[in-house]
Order: sequence, then structure tokens, then C-alpha cells
Amino acid sequence: MIIGSEYLYRIAENEITETLSAMGAVLIQGARAVGKSTIAKHLTKSGISLDTATSLIELAKLSPEIILGGPTPRFIDEWQLAPSIWNAVRHEVDIRQTTRQFVLAGSAMPSDDVTRHTGAGRIGSVTLMPMTLYESGDSTKQVNFRKLFVDDFSTVGGFGGLTVEQYIQKIIVGGFPNLINKTEKQARIYLSNYLDDISKVDLGTGIVKTDPVRMRALIRAISRNIATEISIAKLAKEAELDTDNLSAQTARRYIDQLSQIFVLQELPAWSTHIRSNVRQRVSPKWFFCDPSLVASALSLSSDKLLKDLNTLGYLFEALAIRDLRVYAQALDGEVFHYRDEAGLEVDAIIELRNGKWLACEIKLGGDHSVREGISNLIKLKNKVVESKLQDMVGMCIITAGKESYTHSESGVHIVALSHLFIDK
Repeated sequence: MIIGSEYLYRIAENEITETLSAMGAVLIQGARAVGKSTIAKHLTKSGISLDTATSLIELAKLSPEIILGGPTPRFIDEWQLAPSIWNAVRHEVDIRQTTRQFVLAGSAMPSDDVTRHTGAGRIGSVTLMPMTLYESGDSTKQVNFRKLFVDDFSTVGGFGGLTVEQYIQKIIVGGFPNLINKTEKQARIYLSNYLDDISKVDLGTGIVKTDPVRMRALIRAISRNIATEISIAKLAKEAELDTDNLSAQTARRYIDQLSQIFVLQELPAWSTHIRSNVRQRVSPKWFFCDPSLVASALSLSSDKLLKDLNTLGYLFEALAIRDLRVYAQALDGEVFHYRDEAGLEVDAIIELRNGKWLACEIKLGGDHSVREGISNLIKLKNKVVESKLQDMVGMCIITAGKESYTHSESGVHIVALSHLFIDK
């Protein structure tokens, strides 16, 4: 992302470059304003944006070869405004029979009818998230996330980084590139307008237009229940406190739309073999792509959050999950959560495609919370079957503290969120 005249490194660069090297085209997808166009321009040699003139959209429909012409890799921005471009790119890749041809970017997931002629083998996809603390320059870079998955990795160490007050600022201002280094007031204005925009979902991609009042009510309901398991029916019922007549069916449709534009994300339940007969819960948790959207939806200020540690805990978890998703994606992994009917809950399970996994608790800090986190992690470890346990690389507690170290008795890594980074 460009801040002033400086381009800031994005972790997803490597994945985009590797995908482009393996395929003819790559789709960079993600929420509005996460920096898709900036990173695409940085990695391509020519480009065109279809939202600069209506005539370009018509040209894309009638003569796509003109839009696709130019030095490669060529960037097509806001491609979804002319959905037929998808098949034009697919066809052109077939003709050229080479990689590194096109980069597409858009703020909505392509609908099934747009991609009914599959892009498999031709068009890969990479999801771009808001900036992590590492990408925004707020990490001390003392704990390499990649090394946590190395078999012989034994200890971590670090000191310094963000204070609790600074973490609150990062939660409220958020990781959207346009807000880096902005004040809390400037962020509040920007994010309020952002929420107004996404409440009127209409991106020209077949998404049914929403009722802005009902959508905002649902966004507030989700925000009040961030980082928790809650049914669609209960969310709809809670949203009715702010607006009349929001059915569970409508809430489901609105949630699907928020997911389709990458603003809302499920954190799925982790499914694995457990030794005991205790049943695992399979409900997802809900997170927005950035915790700043929650703070904005609930009109939270730094002062309010500092006085409400319970809410701060949930929002710090949302901040940590945002960063963990980006780090996990860089390692070809995913983030899950664990909960069973015996009451055991572990906030994040990062599992890589090769089966290696790391269990993480997320705590603001304090000796009591850290001890509780260690206890939960050990309980989970003792429940996992031996075959799965062999793939466990470690246990970790992510905190808002200023120290990173390895607990001598349990071997659990205690890691300050602002110490994390991932090497290039």
C-alpha cells in the first residue's frame, strides 16, 4: 500500500506472485478499500480500471480484446462491472497458453453464473485482508510466525511493542490502508461512511439490493456479538430491537451478502478426532474483516473501551484473528476455533494444508488469564487422539502485553500480538 510516496509491503504479495507464476491469471478479491488496486498496480506492467468511464464497461462487453491488450501482466480493475470479462480472460489465457497474463481485482465474489465457464487451471484467486500490525509498521518483528511451525522450534522471546492504550487505537482506527496514521476522529468519519456504503449493497454483480436500515441494524447486532457463537435467528431477533420485521431468512440473506463482499467472515469450528465422547460444537463465530467496523457500528471510543474490559477483550480477539488469518494464509493454512459441550473453548486453531497445527488462546493479559489459557490448551492437547497430536507443533497465548516468552513448565509460548511478523 502507498502511504504518501512510500509503498508498504503486503504479505499477500508472495501468494499473488506465486499464483500468477503458476496460472494464466489471478483474481485479487477482498473488501472495499483493503488495497487491492494498489498491490495489483505494484505487481503488473499495465492496467485499466472499468469504473473510470461508462464507455469502458460497454467496450469491455463489445470488444474485450481491446481491454485485455497491453504489456503483461495486465491489470483489470473493477472487472465485475463487466462480468463477461471473466470468460474473455479465460479464453485469452487458453489462446496464449502461458502464465502471468492478467490480474483481476474486485470487491465481490464472482457469482456462479459469471463463472459457469470455470476458471480452473486458468484463473487463481487470492484474498486480500486489511493490514496486519506487521504490515502497518506496528510490529517489533521479534516473533516469526513461520518459525512457530518448525518442528524443532522451542522458545520465543521479545519485549516492548504496543501498550493497551495503543492496541485500543489500532482497534478503533483499524487496518484499512487509507486509515493508517489517521486520527480516531478521522477514522470514525471514514468508517461511518464505509458502513453506510456497504449497507446499500449493490455492486452490479447480481447481489440483491438491501434495505439500508435493516442492514445497519443487523451489522450492529453482529457487532454486539462479535467473536461469539450465535444463531442467525438470534441475530435477527436482536436486530429487531433497532428495526421492525427482520426475519431470520432476510438476516441469512444479508449475512450472505456481507460475506460475498468480504466484509463479514465466519470462523469455522475445528473438526478433529477427540479421545473422549464429548461432542464438539460446530457453530461458527462471526468476525468482520477488521475490528474497526465493530467499533464504528457500536460508536465506541478509546475512553469507552478502556472502561469496558469485557468488550475490549472481544475486540482484541477480533484484532488477533484478523492478523492470524493473514499469517495463516501466507503458510497455506486456515484459522478455526474449538468448543465442545464440556465447556472447553480454544480461540484459534491454525492448521496448515500439510496437517501441522498450532493451538492459540487470545487474552488481553494478566497472570490469571495466562494461567487460564495454558490450562485450556493443555486440556485440548489431552483430548486429541495420538495420530492428530503428532501433527501439533505447539501451543500459544496471544496477548496485549509487552513480553514474549516460553512458559518453562508447560512449553506454551506467550506472545505479544505486536511482536508477531512473518518473513518474506
